[in-house]
Order: sequence, then structure tokens, then C-alpha cells
Amino acid sequence: MASIRHEFYETDERLTISVFDKGADPAQVAVSFEPRSLSYENGDKRLQLAPLKGQIDPSKSDYTVGKVKIEIRLAKVAAGRWGSLVGDSPDPLAAAPATFTPSATAPVEAARKNRKNWDSITQTILSTEKDVTSSDDPNAGGDATVNDFFQKLYADADEDTRRAMLKSYQESGGTTLSTNWDEVGKGNVEVKPPEGSEWKKWGA
Repeated sequence: MASIRHEFYETDERLTISVFDKGADPAQVAVSFEPRSLSYENGDKRLQLAPLKGQIDPSKSDYTVGKVKIEIRLAKVAAGRWGSLVGDSPDPLAAAPATFTPSATAPVEAARKNRKNWDSITQTILSTEKDVTSSDDPNAGGDATVNDFFQKLYADADEDTRRAMLKSYQESGGTTLSTNWDEVGKGNVEVKPPEGSEWKKWGA
């Protein structure tokens, strides 16, 4: 039995084998495909590849006979590179699910609490509130939405932010609510009634 020189190249979806059988008669060439094997015959020349490194789809595999070589195209069942034509594993190069390995600093970074920019968040929520109250639903938004927001803001705040909120609200007669303790802690918070309004103490 004469040996036949052959080589291959592959993509993730296909593997192409070049069998160098110069002047082969297409009528004499027979190629059979099985899920894990391939056989080539041309007279006394034969090439048997089994078991293939991965599984192929025989119905989608084919070949062409040229003047210098026969090109055999194998359709892979599982996408991926084989690295070689034959092997014992069914599909050793099938993609395995990726696993997440946290870095050594991840717990430290997760535990570190960064101070939030509450003033920026407040402005964002108030802008959203304005959009909600201007909608077609007359019951949307309103004081309840604002109250819910500030309750959540206070509950999630750190100690300095809570002190700033309480001090600014009380000293301004409810006209100012600040989350900046560095500013509020310097002195009394001025009363700032809405434009066009006059602030008076209860019973005055």
C-alpha cells in the first residue's frame, strides 16, 4: 500500500486537507466521511485518518480532485481549532466557559466606601421630579416622590452628610437642605425663601 503525502490547514469552522496525489482520476477517487473518521482511496493508494481530533458533519463535508492534489474539506461540529488531525478526545478544544477570578485587591476595593456626591444626585433627582410632574398624569410625582427621595438619601448617607442635612434644614426654617458638612459646619445656615416669597416665623 503506497503512502500519500498530505497536509492541512484550518479555521474555527473548517479543516482542509490537501492530499498530494498527482494526476488522480476523479472516477477512481473515493472519499468517505464519518463523524470521527476519514478515508481516501485511489487504486492502491489509501489514507485513513481515525479517530479525528474533533467531530465532523459528513453531510457538510466534501472534496474536489485537481491535477496535483485532492482537497478535502471537513465541516466541524464544534467551532474551534484542533491543532492536529487525529486525537483521542472527542472535542478537546471545544470552548470551555470562562471563569471569573477576582483579583487580590477586589475585597479591599469592595469594602472601601467612597463618599458620594449627594449634591449632584439631588440635582439629578429634582430634575427628574420636574419631568414627572409635567407629565399627563396629575398624580405623578408630587411631594410624596420628593419625600421618598430625601428619606432614602438620609438613610444611605454617612454621618457628616446626615449632620449637614439636619442642621441646614433646621436652621434655615426648612428653606435649605445641604449635604455638605464642610460648608454647613462653619456657621448658621441662612433662611432662603423661594423667590417672590417672604419667610416668617410661625405665629408672627
